[in-house]
Amino acid sequence: MKSYWKTVLTGGQDLDEYRAAVQDRNRELGAFLEFDPTRCAASTPDDAVVDGSAAAERVAGLPYAVKDNIAVSGFSLTCASRMLDGFRSPYSATAVRRLDAAGARPVGKTNLDEFGMGSATENSALAETHNPWDRSRVAGGSSGGSAVAVAAGMVPFALGSDTGGSIRQPAAFCGVYGLKPTYGAVSRYGLVAYASSLEGIGVLAADVDLTEAVFHIIRAEDEMDHSSIACPRELLDADSSAATDLRIGVLGGELGLDEVVATGYGRTVERLSELGFSVTAVELPTLEYSVPAYYTIAAAEASANLARYNGVRYGLRPDYAENPEELVRGAREQGFGPEVKLRILLGTYVLRSGFQEQYYLRAQKIRTAIRSDLARLFESVDVLCMPVFPVQPFAHGEAGLSPFQQKLADRFTSTANLAGVPALALPVGVERGLPLALQLLAPAFHEHRLFRAARVLEQYAPPATPPDYPPLWVKAGVPG
Repeated sequence: MKSYWKTVLTGGQDLDEYRAAVQDRNRELGAFLEFDPTRCAASTPDDAVVDGSAAAERVAGLPYAVKDNIAVSGFSLTCASRMLDGFRSPYSATAVRRLDAAGARPVGKTNLDEFGMGSATENSALAETHNPWDRSRVAGGSSGGSAVAVAAGMVPFALGSDTGGSIRQPAAFCGVYGLKPTYGAVSRYGLVAYASSLEGIGVLAADVDLTEAVFHIIRAEDEMDHSSIACPRELLDADSSAATDLRIGVLGGELGLDEVVATGYGRTVERLSELGFSVTAVELPTLEYSVPAYYTIAAAEASANLARYNGVRYGLRPDYAENPEELVRGAREQGFGPEVKLRILLGTYVLRSGFQEQYYLRAQKIRTAIRSDLARLFESVDVLCMPVFPVQPFAHGEAGLSPFQQKLADRFTSTANLAGVPALALPVGVERGLPLALQLLAPAFHEHRLFRAARVLEQYAPPATPPDYPPLWVKAGVPG
């Protein structure tokens, strides 16, 4: 793989073939908002210092995609919103700079739900994204474009952001790996803010090894992001090789899964025991409160973060306004989509004087309870196994889930964001022509446990490829 991409990114006919092939697929799937491999072919790494030569060796020469709410110098930074349509980033996010220094190359920006608000990548104002397993179904969200770019073989890995499941849910829907790191493990510098205390940059990739290599490169404390935290020294080089000596807690009880997902989840749980893991059924009493707590906190932070979009400094500006108030009103009316407006209004409401204690502060107390609940669990188990989403990829539009149903379904993924712990979505098979997945959670900065368990499961259920989209980076005669 690496030898081929070194050839591709130095120009020549291979680069032209690659660009044409990706553009053909993108016309069908809508993964990229902008794609330009020639720009990275001529670029050179900056002088950032990357720890871990093995990880750098693994990604050197590889192209990758970046969700269009993460800054890449010279590329678009639209957040899939009319508010920022046409805006180009003057700088690169820290995570992108670290990958550049390792020799990986960004080739384009991927579609998303506007400002990361959604579970289907249907809230984008700029493009429509389809699932490569079945184009009548959604790709998941909000990092749907990144998930499709990987699943459809356009790039071997991509960067996304995860606020309440925005990496793991599309990874599950598209049959790839999706890592939400520990909060603070990866710098948020260069990530357009939505809900600052919940979100972070993570990885979507075609296999476990590549997911881990990219994470090791982008993981670092960063002076540009005061919420970033250095990984404890004793965990920096923790063993992540495949092993079954982990104690796995499996979320039980009535989970509200549809029949296909429930059967696949149960079958995989049985296989965990057969593979040699110590498996214990566990309960998470606070799970039922995760969605209301998550949406209250996320909406409140969105209300504050998106207040900067007022048509004055940057972003969409109305052609005419009588006064500053009319200018701001017109910019937001024309620039924001319905879902963004809804969350801003909700956030403004819960932050109002007299309502903060009733809603926002109560949600923060629930968040503390969820953290305590998980901390208690991790005293007796090393990894927690749970579903990602209660259904397989659903249909576009009115034939699929309503926006309210999509929000309720975030309860499995939003828990990790509220607690700040790492979580990994991984494929565990294909049923009725669509991927099945589950997710693993671990204590903060124990991503290595997720990789250890995932490597064992990868041998049991290797990731499948959508029939119509074999990976473009596999080339005859070149080692993979």
